[in-house]
Amino acid sequence: MISRRFFFAAICCVAIVLPAFAQKKSPVHFVVSLEKPATQTMQISMELDWQQTGPLQLKMPVWSPGYYQRLNYAQYVSGFSARDAAGNNIAWKKADESTWEMTPAKKGKLKINYEVKAAKAFVAQSWLDSSRGYIIPGAVCFYPKGEINRPINITIRPFAKWTDMATGLDRVKGKANTFFAEDYDVLYDSPILVGNLDSLKPFDVNGVPHYFTGHKLGEFDKESFIADLKAITSTSAALIGDIPFKHYTFIGIGPGAGGIEHLNSTTISFTGRGLDNRAGKIKMLNFIAHEYFHHYNAKRIRPFELGPFDYENGNRTNLLWIAEGLTVYYEYLILRRAGITTEEELLSSVASNIRAHETREGKLYQSLVQASYETWSDGPFGRTGDGAKKTISYYDKGPVVGMLLDFTIRHHSGNKKSLDDVMRYMYHYYYKEKGRGYTDAEFQMACEAAAGTSLATFFEYVHTVKELDYDTILAYAGLQLDRENYELKKLPSLTAAQSAIWGDWSRNRRSMSDVR
Repeated sequence: MISRRFFFAAICCVAIVLPAFAQKKSPVHFVVSLEKPATQTMQISMELDWQQTGPLQLKMPVWSPGYYQRLNYAQYVSGFSARDAAGNNIAWKKADESTWEMTPAKKGKLKINYEVKAAKAFVAQSWLDSSRGYIIPGAVCFYPKGEINRPINITIRPFAKWTDMATGLDRVKGKANTFFAEDYDVLYDSPILVGNLDSLKPFDVNGVPHYFTGHKLGEFDKESFIADLKAITSTSAALIGDIPFKHYTFIGIGPGAGGIEHLNSTTISFTGRGLDNRAGKIKMLNFIAHEYFHHYNAKRIRPFELGPFDYENGNRTNLLWIAEGLTVYYEYLILRRAGITTEEELLSSVASNIRAHETREGKLYQSLVQASYETWSDGPFGRTGDGAKKTISYYDKGPVVGMLLDFTIRHHSGNKKSLDDVMRYMYHYYYKEKGRGYTDAEFQMACEAAAGTSLATFFEYVHTVKELDYDTILAYAGLQLDRENYELKKLPSLTAAQSAIWGDWSRNRRSMSDVR
C-alpha cells in the first residue's frame, strides 16, 4: 500500500523540524455494526484520543477515491452524539454540510456515535440488506480535520447469520473482525464486503497471492475463469515489472453497474452472467483487466493532483485521459497479450471507441484535458442532459489517442520503444524513485524521450480539438480506418517497418526494456 508514502520527501522535511520527543498518534477506533440489516442502517461508534485544545471538527468526505463525482456522504448521517471519557455529553453543531464541530472541555478520549443509511446499490455507495453489507469507508468513517495521517482500527460486527468478509485491509491479529489502516488514505481506499460470500481458488503471481471473493458469484466455468484471471494479472505485472502490494483481492459486490480500483483490491459488479458466451466473457475480462491495471496506472502512476486527496472538495486534474483513457487501451492489449483475444478482437475493441468518439458532436468543442478537468460536473462519459452535444468522454477518445501515441513512439524510435516503455518509466521513476505523481509536461517529456523527438504536434490532439490524423498514424502499423463503418483493417501489403510495428504491437513479440 502506498498512501501518504507518496509524499516521502515532504514528510522528511517535516521530520527535520519535529521535536525529538514527538510521538506517533494513537489509532482512531471505529466499530461498524451491520447487526440490523432490515433497517438498511449501519450503527457506528468512533473512539479517539484528542489531545488538542480548541474546536474539534469531524468531517465526512464528499467523495471516494477512484470515483470522481461528489456524493456528499454526510447526507446519510443521523443520530450523531458525542461524549467524553466520563460519559458526559459534548455539545456540537454543524459547521457546514459535511462537518460536525465541538469543543471538548478537556483533553482525553472521546466517543462518537451515529448512524449511516446504506440503501443505494452502487459501487461507490455503502449498502446493507438481508443478503450483504458493503462498506465504503469514506461514506461511513469521520476524520478529524488535519488528522488524515492518524492510524485506524476498524471492527465489523456482522449480522448474526454472516460468516465472511473481504477487503484489502490487513487484519489485526488476535482481534476478531478487526482491520488496520496506517492512515485515512488507506482506509478510504479499502472497501469491505460482508456476508456469506463465495470464494474462488486463490492463485499467486510472482509469489503474491490473489483472491476472488464475492456475493453470489453464480454458475460458470470457475477453473477457466481463474486461468484467464491469472493470465491477465501475470501479463499486467510483466508489463510494468513489479507488484507493489503483499496481497490483492477482487471483490464481487453482486448485481449493479460499475467497478472501482483501490490500492490492493477492486470492487466490481459481478454475477457470473454472460461468461458462457464469447462476447460476454471478453466484456467481463476487459472490465477486470481495466480495474487491475489501475493499481499501476492511476494508483501508482498517478497525476500529480491526485494526492494528497482533498476529501472536502475533490481533486481536479487534466490527466484522467491518461489515468482512465490509457487504462482502457491497456485492458485491450492485456487481453490480447494474455492470449485471451484475437488480433481481430483487439482491433474491434479500439474501433468501438473510434466510432463512439467520431460520431459525437462534442469532439468539435471539448478537448481531452477539458473532459478530464470537467468530469466533476460533466461526468466521466460527458453530459447527457443540457449541453450534451458539447462534451466528450475520455473513456472513448483516451484509448484512441493512446493507440495513436503508441504507434507514433514506435514509428519515430524505429520500433525500439513504445508506450509500454513510457508506462514503465513513469512507474519506476515517479512512483518508486520520486514518490510522487507526474505533471502534464512530465508525461509528454517521457513520451518524447521514448520517441527520440518532439511530440508537440501530436499532443495538440490532447490539448485541442484538432482532428485526429488516422490515415498517417495508423499506417505506421499497417492499418487503415474504414470511415463508413468505423472498422480497423490491415493494409493489403505492409512494408518491413509496418510489419515489425504491427507484429510487436499485436503480439508483443519484443522483449520489454526500460526507457531510462
